[in-house]
Amino acid sequence: MTERIKGALAPVLTPFNDRLEPDVGRYIAHCRWLIDSQVGLAIFGTNSEAASLSVQERLFLTDAILEAGIPAHRMMPGTGGCALTDAVTLTRHAVRSGAAGALMVPPFYFKGVSDQGLFAYYAEVIERVASDALRVYLYHIPQFTQVPITLNLIEMLRKRYPDTVVGAKDSSGVWSNTQAMIDNFAKDGFDVFPASESTLSKALPLGAAGCISATVNVNPAAIHAMYTGWQTAAAPRLQAKVDAVRQIFQAMPMIPAMKRAVAEYSGDAAWKTVRPPLCDLDEGSTQSLMAQLHAAEFAMPGYPRY
Repeated sequence: MTERIKGALAPVLTPFNDRLEPDVGRYIAHCRWLIDSQVGLAIFGTNSEAASLSVQERLFLTDAILEAGIPAHRMMPGTGGCALTDAVTLTRHAVRSGAAGALMVPPFYFKGVSDQGLFAYYAEVIERVASDALRVYLYHIPQFTQVPITLNLIEMLRKRYPDTVVGAKDSSGVWSNTQAMIDNFAKDGFDVFPASESTLSKALPLGAAGCISATVNVNPAAIHAMYTGWQTAAAPRLQAKVDAVRQIFQAMPMIPAMKRAVAEYSGDAAWKTVRPPLCDLDEGSTQSLMAQLHAAEFAMPGYPRY
């Protein structure tokens, strides 16, 4: 069995052109820079504006980066969604592409659904994809979906599909929940990824698999260094360094702020574009963002310039 993906992963930002179409060239360049920075690619996550991308756009972008030589085993595409058939299409494509796993947000339109209903959704996707190569990572982000991935649901799915449902991303921002996921399931081979690098020094000693964090998009090398160096004497310094950058970005609308930072550091103004209903970062906030990043001695070394 292929070794499972671990470490720091970026929910990859999606660049758009002036017609608000995904910009393939910039997308490939960004993915390549992240891979060269030793991190993985959680394409089509929340910070990818995935909910604003069609199924066809996601398939197209996946094929484009694979054809450009981005390694499939470093990818964990987001394949969940409200429509069961969309989730099946995206998950099947991820498996056929050789991706390391599929990160599956629950169906989020209907609220107050039971664990039994969510179990049926995930089970139906797994049964229809029908592949021993499928590795499902559950995506818990209740502040957006209002549909939680409970410990009970994880237990139900693990009992039925222990070799398929192999991990979770916890974006709740509630440390006690992340710790409970790790404490209850990591010892049995379930890989838990917190959604912020700021928890790495707490999560990794307990058995976390890494992190899937928005700011891996802009600070990959430093976060990878924290992941690999958490047991060294340098760990407190590495943690403080990534925390400082994280705090700057999370104090602002994160997707527009990260895109604006990429635009500024690459010299490519097109990168600031977000797809509605999101709005670009305003100029006042941009000035504040850049001043804080400069004060923190932030850099994006090796980023391709246009």
